[in-house]
Amino acid sequence: MKVLSLTEPYATLIKENKKQIETRSWKTNYRGELYIHASSTKIPKVWRENQELMSLLGSAPLHFGYILCKCRLVDCIYMTKEYVQNIQKNYPQEYLCGIYKEGRYAWILEDIVPLEKPIFAKGKLNIWNY
Repeated sequence: MKVLSLTEPYATLIKENKKQIETRSWKTNYRGELYIHASSTKIPKVWRENQELMSLLGSAPLHFGYILCKCRLVDCIYMTKEYVQNIQKNYPQEYLCGIYKEGRYAWILEDIVPLEKPIFAKGKLNIWNY
């Protein structure tokens, strides 16, 4: 199974279905089932201090170093100026949960299903196999 590691709180926001677009500086041709893994990396201070972002978690616990959910990666969109403006205007929560800049990529996630029991795993860069 393919896996993508993310720094918290973003992995949990996907698990909680508060984030359906993962933003990356690189594109992928992969489409299909994908596990979302919360890396063991600490949350950067600037993210921790963003009360609007952190409030999206509600009471959801963070699980550093665990695979949290399964989803389908259905598209990888190159971000144009118009795309970024559309997300910012029409999807403010998604905009808050990503780095939306022209020239980056929006990975579109669907069918997000939390795992009944998170799976401990050491993360890796890029898309990796579990």
